[in-house]
Amino acid sequence: MLIHEFQPSNTLTMKPDLSVIRAFAPTGKLRASINLGNPILAGKDTSGAPTGVSVDLARALAATLGVEFELMVCNSAGKSVQVVSEERADVGFFAVDPRRGETIAFTEPYVLIEGYYLVRDASPIRCNEDVDQRAVRVAVGEGSAYDLFLTRELKHAQIVRAPTSPTVVQTFLDQGLEVAAGVKQQLEADARQAGGLRLLDKRFMVIRQAMGLPKSRGPAAADALGAFVEEAKASGLVAQSLARHEIIGASIAPAA
Repeated sequence: MLIHEFQPSNTLTMKPDLSVIRAFAPTGKLRASINLGNPILAGKDTSGAPTGVSVDLARALAATLGVEFELMVCNSAGKSVQVVSEERADVGFFAVDPRRGETIAFTEPYVLIEGYYLVRDASPIRCNEDVDQRAVRVAVGEGSAYDLFLTRELKHAQIVRAPTSPTVVQTFLDQGLEVAAGVKQQLEADARQAGGLRLLDKRFMVIRQAMGLPKSRGPAAADALGAFVEEAKASGLVAQSLARHEIIGASIAPAA
């Protein structure tokens, strides 16, 4: 989806030089990977067009660079990472993770999001520490931040991967699993719809949501993207976007 007009919420002062612009947009337009699997950051409006915080930031970055931008819409974090890693997209919006960092240069985070566990009302699991047991199966979105984190952290529980983050609770229900893991707000919405489910009392992780670009674009472009994110936080652009889209549950990350 090619966007020809852009109206950033705030005017940012960053003025990258021509070599940095070319590193960001070698095709002449900024191709931004948008992950619809995280409802806090992206979704669709009534017309079906992508909308959300990540779309606003992509628009503002394109305006700063003085180029058009194209949205490359993905339905999962794993696919969004893949298109940036393979340089089919120029920038993306991801949870910071060391495995993803092998191919992607991350900025500091712009928002922080909480990850929670969901269980059935009758489940004997009462706290996060109860999850890592041999008899427990945990549903996660394949390639999501939760998948990567829990793959490293869980020593005994079995991870069951749903195709995308929005299908985690359905996978959990269909397969009779013991736990679902994901974005707190998505789990709460699914629990209200399904009934008979509850979230555990405490988060199991904080997701540091950042922007990123292929490492092959070089340190100057990575530094420029980092500066853009810091200015977007300081200028109020991120706060305004969260408010405009009525996002609850994401906090603005502190300055780097």
